[in-house]
Amino acid sequence: MNSKKVPQLFVATGATKWNDPKDFPWTMGWQPNYQSETQIYAKYILKNMPNAKIAVLYQNDDYGKDYLKGLKDGLGQKAASMIVAEESFETSQPTIDSNIVKLKASNADVFIDIATPKFAAQAIKKVAEIGWKPTHFLNNVSASVGSVIKPAGFENAQDIISAAYLKDASDKQWDNDPGMKEFYAFMAKDFPEGDKLDGGTVVGFGVAQTLVQVLKQCGDNLTRENIMKQAASLKDFRTEVLLPGVKINTAANDFAPISQLQLMKFKGEKWELFGEVISADVGG
Repeated sequence: MNSKKVPQLFVATGATKWNDPKDFPWTMGWQPNYQSETQIYAKYILKNMPNAKIAVLYQNDDYGKDYLKGLKDGLGQKAASMIVAEESFETSQPTIDSNIVKLKASNADVFIDIATPKFAAQAIKKVAEIGWKPTHFLNNVSASVGSVIKPAGFENAQDIISAAYLKDASDKQWDNDPGMKEFYAFMAKDFPEGDKLDGGTVVGFGVAQTLVQVLKQCGDNLTRENIMKQAASLKDFRTEVLLPGVKINTAANDFAPISQLQLMKFKGEKWELFGEVISADVGG
């Protein structure tokens, strides 16, 4: 696609390899990249748990390694002493129970859980089953209440920490929010069969609004080159499905539109946001 100079805007992945304007000038992601997210967890840990002993579970592929790199970059010189155990797993494994048992044996008091939904649900269950009680950080990829937390059991997921950048349609606090009202109206009129509680639907809406902004900035000059130029010239743009304070910024050397997240903790049957919106140090 790059060799044919076809713009590929707002690819649905957090892989950092898509923020590479030098080698892939026609490809741009949208959501926060995986390294940003674990950098933000690292910032929180350094500030609130400076003596933490960290155990990491990660998927043995580019996705898992991206998150692991962000964590180590975020911890900086302390990474070597703070991370006491690392366990990688293959997606072909039927279960990660043995990995969790090994991590518990490290006596870590912080657990970084880098897994896709099926394995994340297994991890939450197993941690509870063996009576391990670390501060549990769960990557945003697996923060879905419907596909991860509910199957793992609400009682097993209490106080897990994750991060968000979008408003959650299942959260009552947004019921009278103008941006979400616009989203609900769109769903009712144009996509009534869609699931408005599915985070993917909210992402789709936000991405589409961002593309509309790019096309507006293009005016009548709708060449491929200008579309990429405008996509790389977004300044403090907001689609109102983003959490308050989160803004989209791009530049010719920065193809990572969103690099801010807010931490959230699982309470009862839902996520509760806490703290300030935190920016990751990406791009440099």
